[in-house]
Amino acid sequence: MRRYNVSMVNKKEGMNMAKKQFKAESKRLLDLMINSIYTHKEIFLRELISNASDAIDKLYYKSLTEKTSGVSKDDFSIWISVDKNSRMLTLTDNGIGMTREEMESNLGTIAHSGSLDFKDGVEEGSKSLKAKTAQTAKDAIDIIGQFGVGFYSAFMVSEEVRVISRAFGEEQAWEWISAGADGYSVKEAERNGNGTEIILRIKEDSEDEKYGEFLEVYRIKNLVKRYSDYIRYPILMNVEKQRQVPDAGEEGGGELKEGEEKPAPKYESYIEAETLNSMVPIWKRSKNEIKPEEYNEFYKSKFNDYTDPMKVIHTSVEGVVSYDSLLYVPAKAPAGYYTRDYEKGLQLYSSGVLIMDKCPDLLPDYFSFAKGLVDSQDLSLNISREMLQHDRQLKGIAARIEKKIKSELLEMLNTEREKYEEFFKIFGLQLKFGVYDSFGMNKETLEDLILFHSSAEKKWVTLSEYVSRMGAEQKFIYYVAGASVDKLDKLPQTEMLKDKGYEILYLTDDVDEFAVRVMAQYKEKPFKSASEADLGIEESEEEKKAAAEKAESSKDILSAVKEALGDKVSEVRLSRRLKSHPVCLSSGEGISLEMEKVLSAMPAENGMKAQRILEINAEHPVFDALKTACGKDKETVTTYAGLLYDQALLIEGLPIEDPVAFSNAICGLMSGN
Repeated sequence: MRRYNVSMVNKKEGMNMAKKQFKAESKRLLDLMINSIYTHKEIFLRELISNASDAIDKLYYKSLTEKTSGVSKDDFSIWISVDKNSRMLTLTDNGIGMTREEMESNLGTIAHSGSLDFKDGVEEGSKSLKAKTAQTAKDAIDIIGQFGVGFYSAFMVSEEVRVISRAFGEEQAWEWISAGADGYSVKEAERNGNGTEIILRIKEDSEDEKYGEFLEVYRIKNLVKRYSDYIRYPILMNVEKQRQVPDAGEEGGGELKEGEEKPAPKYESYIEAETLNSMVPIWKRSKNEIKPEEYNEFYKSKFNDYTDPMKVIHTSVEGVVSYDSLLYVPAKAPAGYYTRDYEKGLQLYSSGVLIMDKCPDLLPDYFSFAKGLVDSQDLSLNISREMLQHDRQLKGIAARIEKKIKSELLEMLNTEREKYEEFFKIFGLQLKFGVYDSFGMNKETLEDLILFHSSAEKKWVTLSEYVSRMGAEQKFIYYVAGASVDKLDKLPQTEMLKDKGYEILYLTDDVDEFAVRVMAQYKEKPFKSASEADLGIEESEEEKKAAAEKAESSKDILSAVKEALGDKVSEVRLSRRLKSHPVCLSSGEGISLEMEKVLSAMPAENGMKAQRILEINAEHPVFDALKTACGKDKETVTTYAGLLYDQALLIEGLPIEDPVAFSNAICGLMSGN
């Protein structure tokens, strides 16, 4: 790339130097521009670079539409230079430049945008061109500026701003000078070639502000990389570097004599032009041209991860709102992911210029694991270009991104099951929170992405897989919630369901049962807990009659146990679900026992309790012991009832009220007392 040489010598000293006032309520409006509109002072460089890129775009467009000779895209560049001694920061482009009238209009009128005028002119001018030529020309430009205030951000860090510009095809250059809201002056100047040079005299440091940082090469390089890395033209800077000076003896081939020490290496400084930006972002390239390792390296360097991502999602969408997106599913949860402090969001670019580092509105909470970026030239930005002015376009992009992430996850589930299960182990909890959140508003979006462990295969299954295996007589999707798969697999409450061959989902995360309750059903199959008192299994008339007769004959025993336990249980009944176990707890309407445990562990515990029903197996020997105790004395019945209740609590994973009394009762039975 060649650099334009710039001369800053006044052609006629004192000519046209009368100070002019800014139009449009100059002082108050400019004060607003400088002090209120922009959140971070550092973005002034982004704004000036964007303006320079626009100026080059305009000239390139002119060369394509008007067949202008002597203009080559390869010659375009933006230069930055720093003079720390004079506190000068200079930015130069070889774009279309400005005439005196354009300088007065663009710089003398705050909030007037030459770029916006040009953009409107492109739309109008394209109508008179052939379709192919018009599209080629429009594709060649990417005008960023719209509001005409970005230039004034320079006053946030500058005591004085000078602009020297020469319009393409003109012989005369002009210089615009201003120290702020008091006004500006314009005079003739000299410049070799077309383009614009902006010279900022950086403010002196104060206790609160260190303006000198903007004269440091490393800081300039960082800002370009952060905000303007994907400007399509090279951003160049002369950088001082060091190189080793070859030793004279080495050049002559001489060898060290015995005992002679090798001299310390010598270094010399030299200046080298360094390109600070990448220019063509990876997401603008064709997917067919990008190797997997390129995607991975971009992800690791951009998002500070040392592991390759699990999945890459690269899309380019054209429509009412056009955008490019490059999303990644990480291979591990980001630091603090499941905490309140975690900030979700994708990087948001407008025409390759970074607008927001984390735009939360682009991702729903349940897909907050995704990292990446979105780039669109169709966004309606506010006047500072730091945030969106309207959210209609953003909502449209977010909806498309949500659908794309879901479809990619479903594809992974269907074609790369092991990888999806690894993903679900890391981020599945967030998906289940998404089902429960907002009263189940997003359950239909997420229900096919959810996995649960199953009693049938002892591995992850989808709800679709579960339903596909249900027999015609099974009306419910059965589940049981608890601490682990192993413990749930041994629960007494599941005996009858397993005996009938019904599959049971094992819910092991705290949010699982809340999510299932919100879902209510899947493909018209309601969910039902294996711990509910009513399992919803139809019985024959003979079975119902036999159960009623047995309950009637055991009424006195059940009443005695209920009396002994008091308010600890709402009911004592004979169990129809138990086969080999003596006792279990089931729950009535309302929250379940597992939900009670989860709620009681929360800081703002609300005292909600499950309705506890003690079920006793009439076919187990302990029931005979109860019968015998009822014929002896009330104290023995009370002891047995307490033991059975505490046993049921322990099976359920609930704490017993009096461990000492429980231990003494066990010891008393063992000793025959």
